[in-house]
Amino acid sequence: MKKWIFGGTIPASIPADVAITTLRVIIGSCMAYLHGLSKVPPSEGFVGFVAELGFPMPQFFAWCAGFAELICGILLALGFATRTSAAFILFTMCVAIFLAKSGEPLAEREMAILYAAALLPFVVSGSGRYAIDRLIK
Repeated sequence: MKKWIFGGTIPASIPADVAITTLRVIIGSCMAYLHGLSKVPPSEGFVGFVAELGFPMPQFFAWCAGFAELICGILLALGFATRTSAAFILFTMCVAIFLAKSGEPLAEREMAILYAAALLPFVVSGSGRYAIDRLIK
């Protein structure tokens, strides 16, 4: 379990290390600051939206979405528990793509799709060399 949470393959070159670190920091920081910060604490409107999606206990799931975007975004940027953090955010993005924005045109789902695509490599491969995960491993 520890290897899955903190492990991962390490890119073979310095340019690849810098690229994966840059992507991880940007994705995590943008997710936390631009999306998660506005959802913690969740507004009544957001809780109502979560209820409209059909989730039981909408207050709880609104908090979960906010924490996934804020806390896991910060952890992703730091490279700590990267796979787990990316998985939680990826799940939240899938909810956005397939439930929250399901009836909207592709252009309206684009941001969630791009976040999901950028998160998938971190779920599969981990943080890369320049991360707290690497120090723990």
